[in-house]
Amino acid sequence: MNRQTSTPQAAAAAEPARRRSRRGWRYLAGTLTVLVLLVVGVKLTWSYLNPFGETTIDRSQPVLLQSIQNMSRFQAASGNFQVIVDLEKDAPFLPDAVKGSRTLFVGAGAVDAYIDFSGLPKNAITVSPDRTEVTVRLPRAQLEKPNLDNKRSYVYAQQRGILDRVQEMLSNSPQNQQELYVLAEKKIAEAAQASDLRNRADQNTKLMLEGMLKSLGFTKVTVKFSDEP
Repeated sequence: MNRQTSTPQAAAAAEPARRRSRRGWRYLAGTLTVLVLLVVGVKLTWSYLNPFGETTIDRSQPVLLQSIQNMSRFQAASGNFQVIVDLEKDAPFLPDAVKGSRTLFVGAGAVDAYIDFSGLPKNAITVSPDRTEVTVRLPRAQLEKPNLDNKRSYVYAQQRGILDRVQEMLSNSPQNQQELYVLAEKKIAEAAQASDLRNRADQNTKLMLEGMLKSLGFTKVTVKFSDEP
């Protein structure tokens, strides 16, 4: 078997080729390093300058206290409500794809029920001569205006015609959602009126007064409402 051996002359001839190969790899590595540094530098510069970015500046004025109102009511119950408002607007002679909109809005909020003690007459509280019995007459519970939670109220879905989209793009003011909030408040108020919220507030107030007056030493506490005999 013949065995090939390299001579010193062959090794000397191959040495320049190996040097050129190593030099080429060095050039390539250097070029890649420079490109990476350039990309990173451009990104950092762009992030720092950010010509299309926005800066939020709060120039709001200090909050002014306009009035203080003494509270003479007992918040006896609170109900949480949620409604899906489906509001559709159509043009009489145009298809919905051209002019018209439909918005699904999720409205969530609370309604408080309270007893107002400010209008109690002088004979609203009757105490027996031996101060062991007491009778209290109260007005029925009332409902506060619905308080919508902005964090839980949002537009779920919306479809708009071409003209509505163009009009929104050309408008200087953002889309007005006040109508959706007003409609959601109205529906929640109606649901609160039809619910058992006021009756629950009446019972909670009755239990509160009975416990408080008994702790003051009365053995018999009678709580009646103004419409009861």
